[in-house]
Amino acid sequence: MQTHRLGKSAIVVSKICMGTMTFGSQVDEAASHRILDMSLEAGINFFDAAENYPVPPSEEWAGRTEEIVGRWLKTKRRDEVILATKVCGPSHGWIKGAVRAGMTALDRHNITRAVEASLTRLGTDYIDLYQTHWPDHGVAYDETLETLDDLIREGKVRVIGCSNETTWGLMKSVATSERLGVARYQTIQNNFSLNNRRFEDELAQACRQEGISLIPYSPLAGGVLSGKYQGGARPDGARFSRYLALGGRQAVMAQRFINDKSLAATERFAAVAAEAGMSLVTLATAWSKQHDFVASTIVGVSKEDQLPDIFAAADVTLSPEVLSKIDAVSKEFMYPMG
Repeated sequence: MQTHRLGKSAIVVSKICMGTMTFGSQVDEAASHRILDMSLEAGINFFDAAENYPVPPSEEWAGRTEEIVGRWLKTKRRDEVILATKVCGPSHGWIKGAVRAGMTALDRHNITRAVEASLTRLGTDYIDLYQTHWPDHGVAYDETLETLDDLIREGKVRVIGCSNETTWGLMKSVATSERLGVARYQTIQNNFSLNNRRFEDELAQACRQEGISLIPYSPLAGGVLSGKYQGGARPDGARFSRYLALGGRQAVMAQRFINDKSLAATERFAAVAAEAGMSLVTLATAWSKQHDFVASTIVGVSKEDQLPDIFAAADVTLSPEVLSKIDAVSKEFMYPMG
């Protein structure tokens, strides 16, 4: 398994990270633990959670993922696992205690409460990478970063990162950290896939110049790049099948991922993968982790039999010819996710 440093920190992680947002909703605890075990055995040492997982966010499920991961963690040596989790920020879901969006600002009060609750659920005394799940541009970056810096000084957090952040927000955070002399974000976790290459427009250059690592989520475009939604299919138990059934905001999100343009692009990418002698899942995962600004690509599964194609990408380096074919498809279908 290839490895990479998180930003300018001392933490080295596997180039593939196992995401856990399905644990406790689509995946029961026993299967979740098997997936974690299989990932560790395959050389993955990096695992990502969040205080409001699993998805879709709900009052009933909030916090369950961290509890499941925490019980698994007790069976391992703590120092063989690099553990990431997140404080909500102004997201559109639930956190433990049924607190809604709008009451989860990234101020000292909420960050301090959130980290203590996550440490308890995870059953550990420190978090390797602590991330702001959604940016809070209404709260001064001074307060957010000073609070996160205090957590590092207290030994509760090793390094910090952000998620779903804008170029302005990332650079504002860097400037604030430099001005205050406090810890800076070492990572940014944003959506990035063959069907969503917007990160390359501006954020990639900011990451290169500032030494900040992208840890992309959804390299399979929410499962669309597995091909399971082709031809109008809506597989039972699949995340976007569920979102479409729920309606409202969840259905709108699903339609951003599943549309005529994204399905047409997926079909073309599948042909490129077939010509290269690998599955589309392997191609999409390998493509994501091959970028110079990427430290580790976050994958996720709902079934154990989805793991082999992901693991197959661990040591794959796509040839210039394959990359050229991928770029040709991307130029034909610009921004398939809108």
